[in-house]
Amino acid sequence: MELDFITQNSIIYVLIAWVIIVIIAKGLKLEKYGFEIKAYSLVYKNRGVDLVLNKILTRTKRGIRVFADTSVIAGFIMMGFAFWFLLNNVSNFFVAQSEFSELTVLIPGVTLTSASSITYFLLSIPIVLVVHEGAHGIVAALEKIKIKTGGFAIFIAMFAGFVEPDEEEFDKAKKISKLRVIGAGATSNVIFAFVLGAILLTNPFFAMVLPEPLLSAFYELPDGVLILSIIENSGAEQAGLLANDIITSINGIPILSPIDFPSLNPGETASVTVIRDSQTLEFGVEIIPSPEDPERGLIGIMRDNTFAYKPIMNFITWNDPNVSMFLLWLWMISFFIGIINMLPLPILDGGKFIHTIIDKKISDKSVNVVMWGIYAFTFTLFGLNIALSYLKSGWFTI
Repeated sequence: MELDFITQNSIIYVLIAWVIIVIIAKGLKLEKYGFEIKAYSLVYKNRGVDLVLNKILTRTKRGIRVFADTSVIAGFIMMGFAFWFLLNNVSNFFVAQSEFSELTVLIPGVTLTSASSITYFLLSIPIVLVVHEGAHGIVAALEKIKIKTGGFAIFIAMFAGFVEPDEEEFDKAKKISKLRVIGAGATSNVIFAFVLGAILLTNPFFAMVLPEPLLSAFYELPDGVLILSIIENSGAEQAGLLANDIITSINGIPILSPIDFPSLNPGETASVTVIRDSQTLEFGVEIIPSPEDPERGLIGIMRDNTFAYKPIMNFITWNDPNVSMFLLWLWMISFFIGIINMLPLPILDGGKFIHTIIDKKISDKSVNVVMWGIYAFTFTLFGLNIALSYLKSGWFTI
């Protein structure tokens, strides 16, 4: 009951936390240390970033040069992947809805409502921002573009990091230099996600997000989900399901883990396939309403909610599920921020990337027309994915 109250009022707690942060920042007089404090934002700027970046560059110049060149190629690849994913996802909604991936914008207190999800998100974002903005800055130093300030900003429940290059030096830089700087942030996030993902291949939790054929290559797949017990007078009991049956599919949907269970409506009859004593059996199960939520349907079983995926490379022992979930969130946020950030929208690196490519090749007026056309298409495509997610499952939260 207490957890439900916290979940349902998470936006209130986020706002209360923000008020406390502002009061503490004012009380400590953080303005003297480079902070700008407003009722809706907290911004920190540091003018010594350029010196730090140049010191790092002197020790890693050759590697940074390779990374900078790679970032230009990676920028095109990530932008293409982002468009392919969004377009393919819209197509799946109409032709293969079971493969449609639901999307939502992660906002603490709005779409992030569970205490654990908000915690993992808040711990992950600063790491992702440091990697992203640090890459922008170090490549700018390589291209001899001065960084005036660097820092971060918090807007109640949204986070942003930034490095602020000298506008005059950036405008005078070669086009390839600009593309290296712009592409470096997203590329660093995706590279970081790949490295972290390689480590997480030893973690059973990572199987939740890994697609085929990678899933089968790196994990021993379970037969299904084990039934621990049957609820009395439920549809499962009436249909003849038994404890120790292994559910392998529901309404034709393969079941390998608890997250594969589909949404069911009370009163409908679901086709449930199980393995019992090495035999495959199929039952028609009348779905019962959940005692907590009458609109949510239940089969009427107590299931094994552990993840039965076994990593083939199991040389790392993962004893703490909180650590596993935090690293999984860190991987997801780093990867998707990197990919989505290369979409050509005004506030994202992808918009700057495309603008730099076409700038000075056509008139300024034509550049503006082309860019706003690209922005409109991208925003419509991105918004359509979120709208279709709402149509499929309503306003869903994490």
